[in-house]
Amino acid sequence: MDKIALERSEECAHSDLPLHDVKRLMITEDSANRLAELFKALGDPTRIKLIGALLHRELCVHDLATLLDMGQSAVSHQLRYLRNMRMVKRRKSGKTVFYSLDDSHIEQIFLQTLQHLEHE
Repeated sequence: MDKIALERSEECAHSDLPLHDVKRLMITEDSANRLAELFKALGDPTRIKLIGALLHRELCVHDLATLLDMGQSAVSHQLRYLRNMRMVKRRKSGKTVFYSLDDSHIEQIFLQTLQHLEHE
């Protein structure tokens, strides 16, 4: 069976639907890549814990390292990644750097995902 015949044999009963409308409304390639990168950033348990801690209040690297029982260097590395992804922001006060969530969207994504996981 040639390729075209094989493709036609795999069509579903709804293949006559106007897919061009759906195609026009689909997410762009650039947006799909950016969204995948965001979910990749959320794919690390340490980064999830950092965001979870920052949901409650602005914290310095030392406090985050204490909460996660990690070295400050490792925490700083993960915070830099999250900052590059625009998920957290920093504020310097003297020599101390404080981190907080970049905006309410990060909180919403985090909480909605948790609710989804807890939903049965």
